[in-house]
Amino acid sequence: MSKTLYLSPPSFDGFDGGAGARYQARREVTSYWYPTWLAQPAALTPNSRLLDCPPHDVDVAKCLAIAKDFDHVIINTSTPSLKNDCKVAEAIKAQKPDTKIGFIGAHTMVLPTETLKASPAIDWVGRKEFDYTCKEVAEDRDLSSIAGLSYKDKDGKIKHNPEREMIANMDVLPWVADVYKRDLQIEKYFIGYLQHPYVSMYTGRGCPAQCSFCLWPQTIGGHKYRVRSPQNVADEMAYMKKIFPQVREFFFDDDTFTANLPRAREIAKKLGPLGVDWSCNSRANLDYDTIKSFKDNGLRLFLVGYESGNDDTLTRIKKGVTTDEMRKFTKDCHKAGVVIHGTFILGLPVETKETIEQTINFAKELDVFSLQVSLAAPYPGTELYEQAKLNGWFSKRKDKGDILHDDGFQQSALEYPGLSKEEIFENVERFYHRYYLRPKPILRIVKTMLEDKDVCVRRLREGYEFFKSMAARRSDLASSRAAA
Repeated sequence: MSKTLYLSPPSFDGFDGGAGARYQARREVTSYWYPTWLAQPAALTPNSRLLDCPPHDVDVAKCLAIAKDFDHVIINTSTPSLKNDCKVAEAIKAQKPDTKIGFIGAHTMVLPTETLKASPAIDWVGRKEFDYTCKEVAEDRDLSSIAGLSYKDKDGKIKHNPEREMIANMDVLPWVADVYKRDLQIEKYFIGYLQHPYVSMYTGRGCPAQCSFCLWPQTIGGHKYRVRSPQNVADEMAYMKKIFPQVREFFFDDDTFTANLPRAREIAKKLGPLGVDWSCNSRANLDYDTIKSFKDNGLRLFLVGYESGNDDTLTRIKKGVTTDEMRKFTKDCHKAGVVIHGTFILGLPVETKETIEQTINFAKELDVFSLQVSLAAPYPGTELYEQAKLNGWFSKRKDKGDILHDDGFQQSALEYPGLSKEEIFENVERFYHRYYLRPKPILRIVKTMLEDKDVCVRRLREGYEFFKSMAARRSDLASSRAAA
């Protein structure tokens, strides 16, 4: 077994590459998700290390010094970070030419040939679920024998091996807890709406929902929700509570933890006796009794993708939930005392000034504790990407395929008749202002600051970062308009 480094490389300042199912980008406030998709194969691979550079402030020089001690380097890449990741790979190869370098992630699954051609430093890429692919590479098996892998042969020709079967029994995968403990400083990971420090983990992969924009269900995870047994989840939670006594909240990062409700209810009952705060992703379609039972067993927060306040838009993106269902769910959460962090997306098909206004007003009506506003990101491999190509929604300018600005913030890659990419972009800040500069949200935030000194310090930092990022976004917008 060769020494293997699982690497999330240095990137844009504040770049959150761990947000696998959502958007890899720089956030309005310091936010880092756990690199669980790298931690899982690392847990399978003896003699390995996980290095998550962005949250640990590891620059390129330090990254190279660490990489020199490894025979294999496996890099988690993404569409917006590919160019940067190739540069890091080339620097690793330059200092130690016999290092084997592989790239994994949704981008490599969708575009294996293009990824291999992106840099001479890349020896192979993983397709679909790559846990055992990585393990077998680390075992020094012949690349031609490894399922789910594309590679360059000795003559530089690109070869594609047969697909690897998806993992059916998720309980066979080892826990990520020990990798977190060994290789990560958990205090480095922040999410604005989660208590700090937090830990996130997956209890299953895949999502039965058909949302046209969501990346990983359409690429890596699939649309079948493959899950760990409730007892397996509860046992790892108990173990994490023991090795991370400082953790204040555990987050289940499954695309939709509540997709299998009988199982979710069983897990909740097993978590109750542990006495931990936990949170999860959920669709806005649960009934009150379920919400209340989760709350009684330690649930603190739902992360909910509302996306839009326009029902026609929700139908076009195949959300599968109506605004009326969302209203009822949100009202029931308020009644049960469950906090909601809502996410909304501007620039979905076919956005107009009127639908943006509808969404802002809808968010204000829901009045969830906190929210995040993102821009529609047409990643290769998603239905949204294919729709954008077919209908000519990509901006006609040279940066039409760019999901990020040069500073790492999201930009709008799409535009529609009567609504330019700049107008979509500037409405993100307007959305935040219209939502948060109201008495209720201000009072909620002030209340949490008065209740906890640490929260007070954190909220002040986040406020500073937020307004600084909004200024940077305005600068990006001015540059975009100047280039138009």
